[in-house]
Amino acid sequence: MIQFNTEPMAVDHYENFPVASLLLPPRFRHQVALIYRFAREADDIADEGDFPADVRLRRLERFRQELRKIEAGTPPGIPWFGALAEIILEHRLPLDAFRDLLSAFSQDVTKKRYADFDEVLDYCRRSANPVGRLLLVLYGNATPRNLNYSDAICSSLQLINFLQDIAIDYRKGRIYLPQDELARFEVSERQFAAGDTGGNWRALIEFQRQRARDLLYSGAPLGRILQGRVGLEIRTIVAGGDRILTRIARVGGDVFRRRPVLRWFDWPLLLARSL
Repeated sequence: MIQFNTEPMAVDHYENFPVASLLLPPRFRHQVALIYRFAREADDIADEGDFPADVRLRRLERFRQELRKIEAGTPPGIPWFGALAEIILEHRLPLDAFRDLLSAFSQDVTKKRYADFDEVLDYCRRSANPVGRLLLVLYGNATPRNLNYSDAICSSLQLINFLQDIAIDYRKGRIYLPQDELARFEVSERQFAAGDTGGNWRALIEFQRQRARDLLYSGAPLGRILQGRVGLEIRTIVAGGDRILTRIARVGGDVFRRRPVLRWFDWPLLLARSL
């Protein structure tokens, strides 16, 4: 019988935007922390440890069961889901956004390659965009225009993370770069295995980088539309994504040996730029 841990998984994570989260208005921090906990713990179920696929999928199904209990108004079985239920009901957060996250993380367990960019974007729609949409509902700013801007930013950040984590993901058996684009640039999977940046690797990564940047800045107006600290947070996140993309260019796409990340000393500059 599978035992489901009700405590958070003890996994250390590098995060791209820990400082940006501190910019949130204090009245939203508890709610955002619970949304983040749901996404992080579900992602860890799909990614961390040495569990077989069937165990991971059953643990993710347990989260779906908890959402069904919230929808039915019955007490959740996992203790911290009680607090999540309170904010979902209070702020009328859409349960489908949480279900989309679980759909993406379940897909991570079973799908290791993506045929084209449409498939990648569909994954981003479920793995990243729901968090931005939930936050806009929480903030009371979920207009159609704002949701579209948020989707662009969140999908771009997911693409940026794919570029950062090419080596990490390959060790987990995954390649998120579209297969048809690998073929177009004549980049083989052997290069992923060997960390080989020869041939057209740099051109491939530059193509991915520019597309992610274009998408990022297509959503950037959201940071000027939203007022106060929420808008500042969005502008800082966009600036941070841009900084990572710049670092990918500076290392010539060699994310195998020099994974581009944000350091503590980046944040004063990013905040100044955002202000």
